[in-house]
Parts: sequence; C-alpha cells; structure tokens
Amino acid sequence: MATTSLWHPFSDMAAVDGREVVIARGEGCWVWDEQGTRYLDGSASLWYCNVGHGRPEIAAAIQAQLAELDAFHVFGDLANRPALALAERLAGYAPQPGSRVFLTSGGSDSIDTAVKLARFHHHAAGHPDRTVVLHRTHGYHGTHGIGTSILGMPYRDGFGPLMPGTAEVPHDDLDALADAIATIGPERVAAFVFEPVIGSGGVHAPRPGYLEGAQALCRAHGIVTIADIVTNGFGRLGEWLAVERFGLEPDLIAFAKGVTSGYLPLGGVIVAPGIADPLWADGAEGFMHGQTYSGHPVCCAAALANLDLLAADGLVHRARTDEGWFADAIGAVSDHPLVGEVRAGVGFLAAIVLAPDLLERRPDAGGALWHAARDEGLLSRGLADGIALSPALTVGDDELDFAADALRRALDRLA
Repeated sequence: MATTSLWHPFSDMAAVDGREVVIARGEGCWVWDEQGTRYLDGSASLWYCNVGHGRPEIAAAIQAQLAELDAFHVFGDLANRPALALAERLAGYAPQPGSRVFLTSGGSDSIDTAVKLARFHHHAAGHPDRTVVLHRTHGYHGTHGIGTSILGMPYRDGFGPLMPGTAEVPHDDLDALADAIATIGPERVAAFVFEPVIGSGGVHAPRPGYLEGAQALCRAHGIVTIADIVTNGFGRLGEWLAVERFGLEPDLIAFAKGVTSGYLPLGGVIVAPGIADPLWADGAEGFMHGQTYSGHPVCCAAALANLDLLAADGLVHRARTDEGWFADAIGAVSDHPLVGEVRAGVGFLAAIVLAPDLLERRPDAGGALWHAARDEGLLSRGLADGIALSPALTVGDDELDFAADALRRALDRLA
C-alpha cells in the first residue's frame, strides 16, 4: 500500500514511495532536509532560483501585496498595478521597442501561448494553412499539449495522438532547417521554436552563427521565431532575456522560471510589434486565449522584487563575466575516467556527461550519478547521460569547490 499521496512529476513512484527526501528550508545556495542534512542546490532547484533562497526582499513584496490585493484577474479591461508595472518593465528589456507582454502562470503555459499566437498571427494575416511548427532535437518545451508535441526528447510515448503539424530538425544543422522548410513548403510553416542554449536536453550551446542564421532564414520565409528562454533567461546566460548574447530579435520570447526566481509561479510571452500591432488594431479579431492567473498581482509583485535584485550590482550579468571561472571549476572533474565530456562555457550552465562505454554497460548510470552526488551533499539535475548544474547566480568560490569535490566523490562511488 502506498505511504504517500503525493504523485511526483517525472518519477518512478514505486521507487519514490516512502523514500522521499523532504526539503525543509533554504538559504542562499543551500537547502536542508527535515533531518538537518545540508545540500548545495547545484541546479537552483529546477533551473530557476537565480537570486538564491530566502531573500527577504521578495518575501516582503509578497506580504505587502497580499495585504493590499490578494488576487484578481486581468481579463477584458481589468488590470492591477503590479501586472501593469511588470509588463512595462519586461517590454523595456525586449530587443524590439514597442513589444507587448502576455502574462501566464509558467513555462508550459508560455510555450502553448506562443505557438497558438504564432498560428493565430498567420490566420489573421490571411494564411490559415501556415500551421506547421518546427522544433529541434534535444529541445524541451514543457509538458502541456503543445509543448509535449514539440519535445525533442523521449517523453512523448503513451499519450496517444499529439498535436499534428510539427516537424523536428537537428539542433545544430542550419542546412537541415533550410531543407525542412523547403520540403514542407514555407507557405505551410508557422513557427520555429528554439532554446538559445538547450537546457534539459543536455546543455548544448549553439554552434557559432547557427541561431543568427536560423533567424535570417525564418525571416526570409515569413516564419515566426519563438525563443524559449524559460531556462536561459534572467541572468542564466548573463543577460536579461538570453537572446542578447546572440544579437537575436525573436518575434516571440517565452519566459518563466527566473523571472520570479521561482518564489511564485509566473511566466509570459514578449511579443514583438510585428506580431502584436495588427492584433491590437481597431477591428482585429480577438486572441481568445489566456490563463486564470495571468497577471496575478502577488506573483507580479514577487517578479518585480526579483528583477530589482537581479539588477542590483549587475547580478543579472554575472554569469557572462564569470562564465569562464564557472566552467573551469566544474571542468576540474573532466579528467575523471568515468567522465566523457563536460559541457560548459556559456553562462552558469554545465553538463557532466558520462563516458560512452560506461553508459553502454550501465544505461542507468546517469541516474546513479545523480543519487551518488546527492549522497555527497550536491543536488543536481538529472540528464539521460549524466547530470546538469545551474546554481544560483550568487554562487561563490567555496560553493563551486564543494560542488567539484562532491562530484569527484560521487564519480568515485559510481566507479
């Protein structure tokens, strides 16, 4: 008989039931379980706690907003001051002046919103046959219906028919993208969805010129570009929206996670004027889409406080200025005989990939490394072939030294 009623996401519940590690509190880059064991939060929980745990500034903003207005929707002509202020601030970060912001409850909501908006844009422009969505291998875009349909990872089985009109291309091959557009017919392609640096799919940075070339190719064919910065944004790559690293001006930018550092759920889509202006014109057909908690005042207040912290002392840019230091610290384990590769060097993101011969002998070695690292006091993010690290942007020398030492001990355990 089950001993817990909580069904954990992406989990083998037979293995989890009755064996949960209950996290009780957090401070900075560290968390503690109920038994008092301390762990370095090496993945900022799920890639999101960018300013670290326990920031009183965000807690105070949440409390103040709860005391004034706890919740109210922003459908129709209703609004609240935090939602208006947040949209204005985020639009100010956009690479294209005059952008608008559609707020959601999280990353999966944001991807579904962006894809629907891209298709609706073509519909409103008189091109209803432009519905095909191109996506990349290794890409992860959440778990809603549309996001599952455009996953470049093996999490699509068992759910029956998914959204039609999708096509997958190799994540690092510009010629393959051009061939796919030509084969499908540009007159049928609605959008191209990409992560600037692929996160959950293995921490793959783009080849030089790939993203710039993909944007130019899509523009030439009138294809909407959707940058998924849910993992990459708000300092993870050392910029507000990550796309600045590559000089990109996407039509749609889907965000979440780091916008509040995970203190409360919030996401959204930054919409360039080329998409927004026609849909805001007098007589335009309404975009019949939205989430109950879009523009939630308390979530928006948390986001504004978090953005203030990221702006203070240039924290949002730290991952760019110190990415070499971060890569060198994590790369210290690259000489271990069980390590095949350490992927790092763009922002505060790294993947420790196990040696191919080990993975061939032990397909579960990635999961075993994750458990071994946790036993050594390091929480990480599991990958199919290893683990990923993406600590808070406030991480210091001592924490990274601890992470490297814990990784080496975990690899020795695995050996």
